[in-house]
Amino acid sequence: MLEWLDKADKELFLFLNGMHNPFFDEVMWMVSNKFIWIPIYILLVYFMFKYYNQEGLVWLIGIIILVILTDQFTSTLLKPSFGRLRPCHDPEIMALVHNVKRCGGLYGFVSGHSANSFAIATFSFMIFYNKLRYIWLLFPWAVVIAYSRIYLGVHYPGDILIGAIIGIIFGLTLFHFTSKIYQKRKDKLSK
Repeated sequence: MLEWLDKADKELFLFLNGMHNPFFDEVMWMVSNKFIWIPIYILLVYFMFKYYNQEGLVWLIGIIILVILTDQFTSTLLKPSFGRLRPCHDPEIMALVHNVKRCGGLYGFVSGHSANSFAIATFSFMIFYNKLRYIWLLFPWAVVIAYSRIYLGVHYPGDILIGAIIGIIFGLTLFHFTSKIYQKRKDKLSK
């Protein structure tokens, strides 16, 4: 069963990675760069304080902890534990991989980009779902970031899918804990 999943994952990867052109090479390289998204992060912080005043600090700390935990879980724990080579390092298919600019570390299971973007989207959606009409657009944003990792040749679809699931779970879990802290702080300030 695992062999079949691995084979299907590689075939789907080669299909998706095979659809490329010079224009999208540059676009996907930029999409995958975490620094290009700084304006979105600044906007989220702005809304945290706009809608939650001083208590916005609780949400900000929560999202910072979320990103650190998600990143460490995927990069420090899972990648070395599973040891699954990135497509661009996999001797079985590396000659067929369209790799844009660089390959990255040796291991790719699971995608930290996917986990982090879905964690941020989930956490932010939970904070703002009844305050910001278009907050759901963070999910297509996360999908585009995740897809860029396949396009660039550094992650299999399975790496992306499991990363997204981990990100959603971490996002919901941290939101749950942070909302308890937020409520206690809010109750304390209202006394």
